[in-house]
Amino acid sequence: MGIPMEGETIQIHSYKHDGHIHRVWEETTVLKGTKSIVIGGNDRTTVTESDGRTWITREPAICYFHSQHWFNIIGMLREDGIHYYCNLSSPFVVDDEALKYIDYDLDIKVFPDMTFVILDEDEYEEHRQLMGYPDVIDKILKANMDKLIKWIRQKKGPFAPDFIDTWYERYLTYRNF
Repeated sequence: MGIPMEGETIQIHSYKHDGHIHRVWEETTVLKGTKSIVIGGNDRTTVTESDGRTWITREPAICYFHSQHWFNIIGMLREDGIHYYCNLSSPFVVDDEALKYIDYDLDIKVFPDMTFVILDEDEYEEHRQLMGYPDVIDKILKANMDKLIKWIRQKKGPFAPDFIDTWYERYLTYRNF
């Protein structure tokens, strides 16, 4: 596994359990890169869906990936505060092509007041049957969902006050105006 260098621009590739590409983010600037953590920033980056459709993100975002946790966290800076989108996923890997992970459908959307909703439970169950997620993966994902909810409630990691703002300030130092 490679370690992305601070200041480097990388792609992020999301896959499904069956190995098919799910989504590609074209450009994310690495703000911190170690064997266990990658923190990146992007703004108005092109995203390509598995069916070829593209769209552009609407606001700056700070992305948090960890090699030991089965989730990743995106903090989006909006006018009314920081909104988080959390994907239950495999831990990340990095190769010469991109930072990569498997998206396991379950998501948590967190609002600026730190209330949250769990999304896509039906999609998870459908894909679990269709793609044959092993029971061990199901147990790992449920345990990591609990861990993620604790992080949200305890304002830990990317949910800590000033975490997203601090990394966004660093991201701004890399932007070309």
